[in-house]
Amino acid sequence: MQQLLGNNYKSKQEIYSLIDCNSFYASCERIFNPRLFSKAVVVLSNNDGCIIARSDEAKKIGIKMGEPYFKAKNIIKKNNVQVFSSNYSLYGDISQRVMEILSRFSPEIEIYSIDEAFLKFDGINKGDLYDYCHNIRQTIKKWVGIPVSIGVGNTKTLAKVANRIAKNDKKRKGVCILLDSAEISLELANLDVAEVWGIGKKLSKFLKQNNICCANDFVQRDRRWIRQHMGVVGERISMELLGFSCLSLEMIPNLRKNCCVSRSFGSPVETINDLSESVACYATRASEKLREEELVTSVMSLFLLTNHFNKNDPQYSNSVKIQFDYPTNDTIIIVKKALQGLRKIYRPGYRYKKAGVIMLDLSIESNIQGLFETDRIKSKSLMKSFDLINFRYGSDTICTAAEGVKKLWSMQRQRISPCYTTRFSDLLKVKS
Repeated sequence: MQQLLGNNYKSKQEIYSLIDCNSFYASCERIFNPRLFSKAVVVLSNNDGCIIARSDEAKKIGIKMGEPYFKAKNIIKKNNVQVFSSNYSLYGDISQRVMEILSRFSPEIEIYSIDEAFLKFDGINKGDLYDYCHNIRQTIKKWVGIPVSIGVGNTKTLAKVANRIAKNDKKRKGVCILLDSAEISLELANLDVAEVWGIGKKLSKFLKQNNICCANDFVQRDRRWIRQHMGVVGERISMELLGFSCLSLEMIPNLRKNCCVSRSFGSPVETINDLSESVACYATRASEKLREEELVTSVMSLFLLTNHFNKNDPQYSNSVKIQFDYPTNDTIIIVKKALQGLRKIYRPGYRYKKAGVIMLDLSIESNIQGLFETDRIKSKSLMKSFDLINFRYGSDTICTAAEGVKKLWSMQRQRISPCYTTRFSDLLKVKS
């Protein structure tokens, strides 16, 4: 069998788990507001536009993922659904706490998204897996307050399948261990091919046209046919479903190619002063992201555009690329260059809907040396002070004057909850 599969497929059976936070954004809102338990909760996207998170109760009454908020207002009002604007500071901090707990249970961890992580279980007896997974669930629930579902399989793809079962089958009590071949075949026969990790709607349409409707149909199809029509990626998905590991944990994140920060404005912006404030804020956030990942940028792209859906307004969009003298992640330098770029492309007489900055040509900070080393050392020291102050006392405690104060252009977030864990003024007050 190993000769047939080639060297890319591991014959040794490994054990992977996928831990997924249930209705993560909605669950974060519930941690500090017990009145929300057992009530329908939804969280909205930027500018309170669309529904991006739903509690189980909200799903049961028919609220759809991605549905525009204004379309769901009637069903929300009728069922007394609790609605929140996105609170990314809260969600990011809660996510970090969950991931730190998971790292205690396995040194081999891949943080897949803000609410998902793969763990590799080495040295754990199969008979102990169920209790081990429940211990993980109980620890996260007790220490953080977030409910999670755990799926276990011999590959990452099977762990994904198992996690889906754990989340949807209440009898499993949040844990599904999918290691038995007979049980795997049964579950794959009940799994729509569109739900397989890595396939999606577009490919599933093609597969169904070729009488491949469920995951079991997919793994039964000849590998040469799969490779011919889906390439090596499709072949790897098939082998993963068969229990042969092709996807290792990515414990070291890949170096990102760019870093983009952009937002749609809460209301149209016309003046260069308001645009300057927004661009300065976005440039600040982008530079913070670079420092978080110890990266620097050599080129920045700045763009702005009007609302092309509004046919009554004149339309305009433009962008400009800006070269830095040397690779940097210095907020002051980046903001200064961004404002210079804005003055080049700004045109009066338009109602702007969106602006943003994209950091390009990224590299690892420690690899950069050269003529400007003295300036870079001073810059790094100053930015370290910036970050320490904002980390200790809350974001925006210290910022550039260019970012403004009132920020009338900022996103509409009329239903945002307090930043319970990242801002001293929002700490819960307990009265005895």
